[in-house]
Amino acid sequence: MLHNLSTMAGDPLWELTSLFNQDNRKEKVNLIVGVYRDETGVTPVMQVVKDAEHELAKQAKSKCYGELSGNLKFNDQIASFLLGDSENLNRQCTIQTVGGTGALRLLAEFVAHLSPDSIIWNTDPGYINHKPIMESVGLTVKPFRWQQQAGELDIQTCLTDLEDAHEGDIVLLHGCCHNPTGIDPTPEQWQQFADVFKAKGIVPLVDIAYQGFAEAPDKDAAGLRLFVDQLDLVLVAASCSKNMGLYCERTGAAMIVTPDSNKLQSIRTLLESLTRANYSMPPEHGAAVANLLFDNPVPWLNELSVYRNRIKQTRQKLGAILADLNAAPELQLISQQNGMFSMLPLTKEQMAVLREKYAIYGVTNGRINIAGLKQSQIEPLAEALVGVMNQ
Repeated sequence: MLHNLSTMAGDPLWELTSLFNQDNRKEKVNLIVGVYRDETGVTPVMQVVKDAEHELAKQAKSKCYGELSGNLKFNDQIASFLLGDSENLNRQCTIQTVGGTGALRLLAEFVAHLSPDSIIWNTDPGYINHKPIMESVGLTVKPFRWQQQAGELDIQTCLTDLEDAHEGDIVLLHGCCHNPTGIDPTPEQWQQFADVFKAKGIVPLVDIAYQGFAEAPDKDAAGLRLFVDQLDLVLVAASCSKNMGLYCERTGAAMIVTPDSNKLQSIRTLLESLTRANYSMPPEHGAAVANLLFDNPVPWLNELSVYRNRIKQTRQKLGAILADLNAAPELQLISQQNGMFSMLPLTKEQMAVLREKYAIYGVTNGRINIAGLKQSQIEPLAEALVGVMNQ
Protein backbone atom coordinates (compact mmCIF):
# COMPACT_ATOMS: atom_id res chain seq x y z
CA MET A 1 0.00 0.00 0.00
CA LEU A 2 2.55 2.61 1.10
CA HIS A 3 4.63 2.22 -2.03
CA ASN A 4 1.86 4.22 -3.73
CA LEU A 5 2.34 7.11 -1.30
CA SER A 6 3.96 10.06 -3.03
CA THR A 7 5.76 12.93 -1.35
CA MET A 8 3.26 15.66 -0.57
CA ALA A 9 3.77 19.33 0.19
CA GLY A 10 2.83 20.41 3.69
CA ASP A 11 0.23 23.05 4.52
CA PRO A 12 1.79 26.38 3.48
CA LEU A 13 0.44 28.27 6.51
CA TRP A 14 2.00 25.86 8.97
CA GLU A 15 5.24 25.78 7.01
CA LEU A 16 5.42 29.59 7.28
CA THR A 17 4.64 29.32 10.99
CA SER A 18 7.52 26.89 11.36
CA LEU A 19 9.83 29.41 9.64
CA PHE A 20 8.58 32.11 12.01
CA ASN A 21 9.27 29.93 15.06
CA GLN A 22 12.83 29.30 13.84
CA ASP A 23 13.49 33.03 13.30
CA ASN A 24 15.66 34.33 16.17
CA ARG A 25 15.05 38.05 15.52
CA LYS A 26 13.39 39.71 18.52
CA GLU A 27 11.39 42.15 16.40
CA LYS A 28 9.69 39.46 14.30
CA VAL A 29 5.95 39.86 13.63
CA ASN A 30 3.54 36.97 13.07
CA LEU A 31 0.61 37.92 10.81
CA ILE A 32 0.09 34.42 9.39
CA VAL A 33 -2.56 32.31 11.14
CA GLY A 34 -6.11 33.60 11.43
CA VAL A 35 -6.65 33.87 15.17
CA TYR A 36 -7.40 36.88 17.34
CA ARG A 37 -4.54 38.00 19.55
CA ASP A 38 -4.55 40.54 22.36
CA GLU A 39 -1.87 43.17 23.00
CA THR A 40 0.37 40.57 24.67
CA GLY A 41 0.30 38.39 21.55
CA VAL A 42 -1.89 35.73 23.18
CA THR A 43 -5.16 34.28 21.89
CA PRO A 44 -7.11 34.64 25.13
CA VAL A 45 -9.89 32.56 26.59
CA MET A 46 -12.87 34.86 27.10
CA GLN A 47 -13.77 35.40 30.74
CA VAL A 48 -17.38 34.45 29.96
CA VAL A 49 -16.09 31.15 28.53
CA LYS A 50 -14.05 30.48 31.68
CA ASP A 51 -17.13 31.18 33.81
CA ALA A 52 -19.24 28.87 31.64
CA GLU A 53 -16.68 26.09 31.93
CA HIS A 54 -16.63 26.42 35.72
CA GLU A 55 -20.42 26.13 35.72
CA LEU A 56 -20.33 23.04 33.48
CA ALA A 57 -17.70 21.44 35.71
CA LYS A 58 -19.94 21.97 38.74
CA GLN A 59 -22.89 20.42 36.93
CA ALA A 60 -20.77 17.39 35.93
CA LYS A 61 -23.37 16.01 33.56
CA SER A 62 -23.03 12.70 31.76
CA LYS A 63 -20.41 12.17 29.05
CA CYS A 64 -22.73 9.77 27.23
CA TYR A 65 -23.19 9.99 23.47
CA GLY A 66 -25.44 12.79 22.27
CA GLU A 67 -27.64 13.21 19.22
CA LEU A 68 -26.44 12.77 15.65
CA SER A 69 -27.49 16.41 15.14
CA GLY A 70 -25.40 17.43 18.13
CA ASN A 71 -26.66 19.60 20.98
CA LEU A 72 -30.26 20.40 20.07
CA LYS A 73 -30.48 23.48 22.29
CA PHE A 74 -27.33 24.82 20.65
CA ASN A 75 -28.86 24.25 17.23
CA ASP A 76 -31.91 26.30 18.17
CA GLN A 77 -29.88 29.07 19.77
CA ILE A 78 -27.34 29.51 16.99
CA ALA A 79 -30.16 29.49 14.44
CA SER A 80 -31.72 32.43 16.29
CA PHE A 81 -28.33 34.14 16.54
CA LEU A 82 -27.94 33.85 12.76
CA LEU A 83 -31.47 34.71 11.65
CA GLY A 84 -32.75 36.82 14.53
CA ASP A 85 -36.36 36.75 15.70
CA SER A 86 -37.72 35.73 12.34
CA GLU A 87 -40.49 33.59 10.90
CA ASN A 88 -37.77 32.05 8.75
CA LEU A 89 -36.75 30.00 11.78
CA ASN A 90 -39.74 27.82 10.93
CA ARG A 91 -38.20 26.78 7.61
CA GLN A 92 -34.62 26.04 8.62
CA CYS A 93 -32.78 22.89 9.64
CA THR A 94 -29.62 23.42 11.67
CA ILE A 95 -27.26 20.79 13.01
CA GLN A 96 -24.09 21.15 15.06
CA THR A 97 -20.85 20.40 13.22
CA VAL A 98 -17.15 20.00 13.93
CA GLY A 99 -16.36 23.71 13.59
CA GLY A 100 -17.14 25.91 10.61
CA THR A 101 -14.89 23.73 8.45
CA GLY A 102 -17.02 20.71 9.32
CA ALA A 103 -20.11 22.69 8.33
CA LEU A 104 -18.57 23.50 4.95
CA ARG A 105 -17.65 19.88 4.36
CA LEU A 106 -21.11 18.67 5.37
CA LEU A 107 -22.82 21.17 3.08
CA ALA A 108 -20.46 20.19 0.26
CA GLU A 109 -21.48 16.55 0.73
CA PHE A 110 -25.15 17.59 0.87
CA VAL A 111 -24.82 19.39 -2.49
CA ALA A 112 -22.81 16.54 -4.02
CA HIS A 113 -25.43 14.02 -2.91
CA LEU A 114 -28.42 15.92 -4.33
CA SER A 115 -26.97 17.99 -7.16
CA PRO A 116 -23.51 16.73 -8.15
CA ASP A 117 -23.42 18.79 -11.36
CA SER A 118 -23.81 22.10 -9.51
CA ILE A 119 -20.86 24.45 -9.94
CA ILE A 120 -19.45 26.10 -6.82
CA TRP A 121 -18.58 29.74 -7.59
CA ASN A 122 -15.91 30.89 -5.15
CA THR A 123 -14.45 34.35 -4.59
CA ASP A 124 -10.97 35.00 -6.00
CA PRO A 125 -9.11 35.53 -3.78
CA GLY A 126 -10.94 33.40 -1.27
CA TYR A 127 -10.51 31.44 1.93
CA ILE A 128 -7.69 28.99 1.28
CA ASN A 129 -9.74 25.96 2.40
CA HIS A 130 -12.96 26.57 0.45
CA LYS A 131 -11.77 25.16 -2.87
CA PRO A 132 -10.18 21.93 -1.56
CA ILE A 133 -13.20 21.19 0.64
CA MET A 134 -15.59 21.48 -2.29
CA GLU A 135 -13.35 19.59 -4.70
CA SER A 136 -12.78 16.79 -2.18
CA VAL A 137 -16.37 15.62 -2.66
CA GLY A 138 -16.16 15.85 -6.45
CA LEU A 139 -17.72 19.28 -6.99
CA THR A 140 -16.37 21.65 -9.64
CA VAL A 141 -15.19 25.04 -8.38
CA LYS A 142 -14.97 28.16 -10.53
CA PRO A 143 -13.74 31.61 -9.46
CA PHE A 144 -15.26 35.05 -9.59
CA ARG A 145 -13.17 38.12 -8.87
CA TRP A 146 -13.46 39.83 -5.48
CA GLN A 147 -11.74 43.20 -5.47
CA GLN A 148 -12.09 46.77 -4.29
CA GLN A 149 -12.91 49.83 -6.39
CA ALA A 150 -13.51 53.38 -5.15
CA GLY A 151 -13.42 52.15 -1.56
CA GLU A 152 -16.00 49.37 -1.86
CA LEU A 153 -16.58 45.97 -3.44
CA ASP A 154 -16.40 46.03 -7.23
CA ILE A 155 -19.82 44.47 -7.61
CA GLN A 156 -19.98 44.83 -11.40
CA THR A 157 -16.91 42.65 -11.82
CA CYS A 158 -18.49 40.03 -9.54
CA LEU A 159 -21.72 40.00 -11.52
CA THR A 160 -19.90 39.93 -14.85
CA ASP A 161 -17.96 36.85 -13.76
CA LEU A 162 -21.18 35.23 -12.54
CA GLU A 163 -22.98 35.65 -15.87
CA ASP A 164 -22.11 32.04 -16.73
CA ALA A 165 -23.65 30.69 -13.50
CA HIS A 166 -26.75 28.58 -14.13
CA GLU A 167 -29.81 27.53 -12.17
CA GLY A 168 -28.81 25.26 -9.30
CA ASP A 169 -25.24 26.54 -9.12
CA ILE A 170 -23.89 27.59 -5.72
CA VAL A 171 -22.26 30.96 -5.00
CA LEU A 172 -20.09 30.87 -1.90
CA LEU A 173 -20.11 34.22 -0.10
CA HIS A 174 -18.67 35.34 3.24
CA GLY A 175 -21.34 36.70 5.58
CA CYS A 176 -18.98 39.42 6.84
CA CYS A 177 -15.25 40.08 7.24
CA HIS A 178 -14.27 38.50 3.93
CA ASN A 179 -11.27 36.22 4.31
CA PRO A 180 -8.71 37.15 3.00
CA THR A 181 -9.51 40.65 1.68
CA GLY A 182 -11.64 42.30 4.38
CA ILE A 183 -13.87 43.63 1.56
CA ASP A 184 -17.57 43.28 2.40
CA PRO A 185 -20.63 44.12 0.27
CA THR A 186 -22.68 47.20 1.11
CA PRO A 187 -26.39 46.67 1.93
CA GLU A 188 -27.22 47.73 -1.63
CA GLN A 189 -24.75 45.20 -3.02
CA TRP A 190 -26.23 42.37 -0.93
CA GLN A 191 -29.53 43.28 -2.60
CA GLN A 192 -27.91 43.18 -6.04
CA PHE A 193 -26.62 39.68 -5.33
CA ALA A 194 -30.08 38.62 -4.12
CA ASP A 195 -31.77 39.98 -7.26
CA VAL A 196 -29.36 38.10 -9.54
CA PHE A 197 -29.62 34.88 -7.55
CA LYS A 198 -33.41 34.99 -7.61
CA ALA A 199 -33.54 35.71 -11.33
CA LYS A 200 -31.07 32.95 -12.24
CA GLY A 201 -32.10 30.31 -9.67
CA ILE A 202 -28.68 30.42 -7.98
CA VAL A 203 -28.28 29.12 -4.43
CA PRO A 204 -26.11 31.10 -1.99
CA LEU A 205 -23.86 29.34 0.48
CA VAL A 206 -23.02 31.89 3.18
CA ASP A 207 -19.94 31.16 5.27
CA ILE A 208 -20.33 33.37 8.35
CA ALA A 209 -17.32 32.60 10.52
CA TYR A 210 -16.74 36.13 11.93
CA GLN A 211 -20.18 37.35 13.01
CA GLY A 212 -19.59 40.20 15.46
CA PHE A 213 -16.07 41.03 14.25
CA ALA A 214 -17.00 43.85 11.83
CA GLU A 215 -20.04 45.29 13.59
CA ALA A 216 -22.53 44.08 16.19
CA PRO A 217 -23.70 40.52 15.40
CA ASP A 218 -27.14 41.52 14.11
CA LYS A 219 -25.61 44.01 11.67
CA ASP A 220 -23.01 41.47 10.52
CA ALA A 221 -25.83 39.02 9.75
CA ALA A 222 -27.82 41.57 7.69
CA GLY A 223 -26.71 40.19 4.30
CA LEU A 224 -27.52 36.63 5.30
CA ARG A 225 -30.91 37.65 6.65
CA LEU A 226 -31.70 39.56 3.45
CA PHE A 227 -31.00 36.39 1.46
CA VAL A 228 -33.17 34.28 3.74
CA ASP A 229 -36.02 36.81 3.53
CA GLN A 230 -35.96 36.91 -0.27
CA LEU A 231 -34.66 33.56 -1.52
CA ASP A 232 -36.15 30.10 -1.26
CA LEU A 233 -33.03 28.04 -0.61
CA VAL A 234 -30.01 29.24 1.38
CA LEU A 235 -27.11 27.22 2.79
CA VAL A 236 -25.18 28.51 5.81
CA ALA A 237 -21.94 27.50 7.51
CA ALA A 238 -21.37 29.12 10.92
CA SER A 239 -18.59 29.01 13.48
CA CYS A 240 -18.10 29.87 17.15
CA SER A 241 -14.30 29.82 16.85
CA LYS A 242 -13.80 33.58 16.55
CA ASN A 243 -16.74 35.27 18.25
CA MET A 244 -16.58 32.97 21.29
CA GLY A 245 -12.88 32.11 21.05
CA LEU A 246 -13.72 28.38 20.91
CA TYR A 247 -11.10 27.59 18.27
CA CYS A 248 -9.92 24.20 19.52
CA GLU A 249 -13.39 23.13 20.71
CA ARG A 250 -14.45 22.89 17.02
CA THR A 251 -17.96 24.27 17.49
CA GLY A 252 -19.95 25.16 14.41
CA ALA A 253 -23.25 24.63 12.62
CA ALA A 254 -24.66 23.88 9.19
CA MET A 255 -28.02 25.39 8.30
CA ILE A 256 -30.30 24.79 5.34
CA VAL A 257 -33.21 27.15 4.77
CA THR A 258 -35.87 25.58 2.56
CA PRO A 259 -39.04 26.96 0.93
CA ASP A 260 -40.91 23.80 1.94
CA SER A 261 -41.06 23.12 5.69
CA ASN A 262 -42.37 19.64 4.89
CA LYS A 263 -38.83 18.83 3.69
CA LEU A 264 -37.17 19.69 7.01
CA GLN A 265 -37.22 16.20 8.49
CA SER A 266 -35.88 14.66 5.29
CA ILE A 267 -33.11 17.27 5.22
CA ARG A 268 -32.19 16.47 8.82
CA THR A 269 -32.17 12.74 8.12
CA LEU A 270 -29.86 13.20 5.15
CA LEU A 271 -27.49 15.47 7.11
CA GLU A 272 -27.40 12.98 9.97
CA SER A 273 -26.70 10.10 7.61
CA LEU A 274 -23.78 12.04 6.15
CA THR A 275 -22.30 12.81 9.57
CA ARG A 276 -22.96 9.24 10.79
CA ALA A 277 -20.73 7.95 7.96
CA ASN A 278 -18.05 10.47 8.93
CA TYR A 279 -17.72 11.36 12.63
CA SER A 280 -21.13 10.23 14.02
CA MET A 281 -21.80 13.26 16.23
CA PRO A 282 -19.89 16.44 17.09
CA PRO A 283 -18.20 17.14 20.46
CA GLU A 284 -20.45 18.40 23.25
CA HIS A 285 -18.27 20.72 25.32
CA GLY A 286 -18.06 23.73 23.02
CA ALA A 287 -21.80 23.63 22.30
CA ALA A 288 -22.56 23.45 26.04
CA VAL A 289 -20.35 26.50 26.62
CA ALA A 290 -22.03 28.34 23.75
CA ASN A 291 -25.47 27.61 25.21
CA LEU A 292 -24.55 29.37 28.46
CA LEU A 293 -23.31 32.39 26.51
CA PHE A 294 -26.49 32.48 24.42
CA ASP A 295 -28.55 32.18 27.64
CA ASN A 296 -26.94 35.34 29.05
CA PRO A 297 -25.59 37.20 26.01
CA VAL A 298 -24.84 40.67 27.39
CA PRO A 299 -21.51 39.89 29.14
CA TRP A 300 -20.38 37.86 26.12
CA LEU A 301 -21.32 40.53 23.58
CA ASN A 302 -19.61 43.18 25.70
CA GLU A 303 -16.42 41.12 25.73
CA LEU A 304 -16.75 40.48 22.00
CA SER A 305 -17.03 44.24 21.42
CA VAL A 306 -13.60 44.69 23.04
CA TYR A 307 -12.11 42.33 20.45
CA ARG A 308 -13.92 44.06 17.60
CA ASN A 309 -12.93 47.56 18.72
CA ARG A 310 -9.28 46.58 19.13
CA ILE A 311 -9.17 45.36 15.51
CA LYS A 312 -10.89 48.51 14.26
CA GLN A 313 -8.50 50.77 16.17
CA THR A 314 -5.52 48.83 14.82
CA ARG A 315 -6.82 49.26 11.26
CA GLN A 316 -7.41 52.96 11.73
CA LYS A 317 -3.98 53.57 13.23
CA LEU A 318 -2.27 51.58 10.49
CA GLY A 319 -4.22 53.46 7.83
CA ALA A 320 -3.38 56.84 9.38
CA ILE A 321 0.35 56.07 9.49
CA LEU A 322 0.28 54.82 5.90
CA ALA A 323 -1.41 58.06 4.87
CA ASP A 324 1.25 60.10 6.71
CA LEU A 325 3.91 58.15 4.83
CA ASN A 326 2.18 58.85 1.51
CA ALA A 327 1.77 55.12 0.95
CA ALA A 328 0.20 53.84 -2.26
CA PRO A 329 -3.62 54.30 -2.28
CA GLU A 330 -4.15 50.54 -2.48
CA LEU A 331 -2.29 50.17 0.82
CA GLN A 332 -4.35 52.85 2.50
CA LEU A 333 -7.55 50.89 1.69
CA ILE A 334 -6.69 48.67 4.68
CA SER A 335 -8.44 51.18 6.95
CA GLN A 336 -11.72 50.75 5.03
CA GLN A 337 -11.85 46.95 5.29
CA ASN A 338 -13.43 44.70 7.91
CA GLY A 339 -12.42 41.93 10.25
CA MET A 340 -9.15 40.22 10.88
CA PHE A 341 -7.68 40.04 7.38
CA SER A 342 -6.46 42.20 4.53
CA MET A 343 -4.67 41.45 1.30
CA LEU A 344 -1.51 43.43 0.74
CA PRO A 345 -0.93 44.51 -2.89
CA LEU A 346 2.43 42.72 -2.86
CA THR A 347 3.84 39.95 -5.02
CA LYS A 348 5.11 36.66 -3.64
CA GLU A 349 8.64 38.03 -4.05
CA GLN A 350 7.78 41.21 -2.14
CA MET A 351 6.23 39.16 0.68
CA ALA A 352 9.53 37.29 0.86
CA VAL A 353 11.39 40.61 1.18
CA LEU A 354 8.99 41.64 3.94
CA ARG A 355 9.81 38.40 5.73
CA GLU A 356 13.56 38.25 5.12
CA LYS A 357 14.46 41.93 5.50
CA TYR A 358 11.91 43.12 8.04
CA ALA A 359 10.99 39.89 9.95
CA ILE A 360 7.30 40.42 9.12
CA TYR A 361 5.53 37.18 8.26
CA GLY A 362 2.37 37.11 6.15
CA VAL A 363 0.96 34.54 3.73
CA THR A 364 2.77 34.48 0.39
CA ASN A 365 -0.39 35.63 -1.46
CA GLY A 366 -0.33 38.86 0.58
CA ARG A 367 -2.84 38.03 3.31
CA ILE A 368 -2.07 39.42 6.76
CA ASN A 369 -3.89 39.03 10.06
CA ILE A 370 -4.56 42.55 11.34
CA ALA A 371 -5.62 41.08 14.68
CA GLY A 372 -2.11 39.72 15.14
CA LEU A 373 -0.58 43.20 15.44
CA LYS A 374 0.57 44.74 18.70
CA GLN A 375 0.39 48.53 18.94
CA SER A 376 4.17 48.74 18.99
CA GLN A 377 4.32 46.86 15.67
CA ILE A 378 1.95 49.06 13.66
CA GLU A 379 4.40 51.81 12.72
CA PRO A 380 7.25 49.40 11.82
CA LEU A 381 4.81 47.45 9.63
CA ALA A 382 3.69 50.63 7.83
CA GLU A 383 7.28 51.70 7.24
CA ALA A 384 8.23 48.23 5.99
CA LEU A 385 5.27 48.14 3.58
CA VAL A 386 6.19 51.50 2.10
CA GLY A 387 9.84 50.43 1.90
CA VAL A 388 9.00 47.22 0.04
CA MET A 389 6.67 48.95 -2.42
CA ASN A 390 9.11 51.76 -3.13
CA GLN A 391 12.19 49.64 -3.74
